[in-house]
Amino acid sequence: MSITVTPKDLLDAGVHFGHQKKRWNPRSKPFVFDHRQGITIIDLGKTHAALEKACAFLEDTVANGGNVLFIGTKRQAQELVREAATSVNMPYCVDRWLGGTLTNYETVKRSIAKFKKYQQQETSGELAKLSSKEESAIKREMARMQRNFSGIVDMGGLPSAIFLIDVSHEEIAVAEGARCGIPTIALVDTNSDPSLVTYPIPGNDDAVKSIRIIVETVVAAVQSGLAQRDTRRAARGAADLKTATAAVAAAVGVDATAVTPAAESDIPEVAEEVVVPVKKKLTRAVHKVAAPKAE
Repeated sequence: MSITVTPKDLLDAGVHFGHQKKRWNPRSKPFVFDHRQGITIIDLGKTHAALEKACAFLEDTVANGGNVLFIGTKRQAQELVREAATSVNMPYCVDRWLGGTLTNYETVKRSIAKFKKYQQQETSGELAKLSSKEESAIKREMARMQRNFSGIVDMGGLPSAIFLIDVSHEEIAVAEGARCGIPTIALVDTNSDPSLVTYPIPGNDDAVKSIRIIVETVVAAVQSGLAQRDTRRAARGAADLKTATAAVAAAVGVDATAVTPAAESDIPEVAEEVVVPVKKKLTRAVHKVAAPKAE
């Protein structure tokens, strides 16, 4: 995939600013351009190449029917990640990463089903019929569930890929993704280990501008994948219809190209007129036979 963002755009957004030299992770050395005035500078050429590679993977994954879990629980990324995931109808987690969301998904799935049940009871008015003590307890539990499950209620299963901001801040999610074998794309700063994720994108994960430009590029890739998915589904549906038409035509011994849907004007409208009088006539006959003779 060819992305529209250039290294100059990344420079203007401050993606090249890393952490202080004393806090840098030696494993991020391949992505480091230089250390200047105690600050680590990231090589934006490598950032652009890594971003392009990650976006190509995301586009292909979504086009093949997969979904992407967006994660950004740090304060600078919460709203950006929520808006991005909502715009492409993908699951997200921005409030708090619940341990075991991926590795213990069956238990989380049952909790989500319970949350949906409470929501249904609240909508139908069944919750108001309970005692005030029970109702308040359920509403407190619903508030907690809303924080934990609001973004993954409709996830439906384990995601095909994970996109997150700040590997160090989301270390539990990274570990769970690796344990479940889920590819992970992440914005990785110089204080983090890029080898923990499948597709690291070296860059500043603390500045809002830097996070925004990366997230917007990822969203564009996901939207492109969704468009390809719809195109493939339409083509697959047309192919299936053509195959079914050919099979029916072969069964009746008719040329498939000559089979066309019947027009409404070709369908006779006298069927009901024929059936109704006969039905009434039979009814009268039955009554005539069943009626007792007058003495």
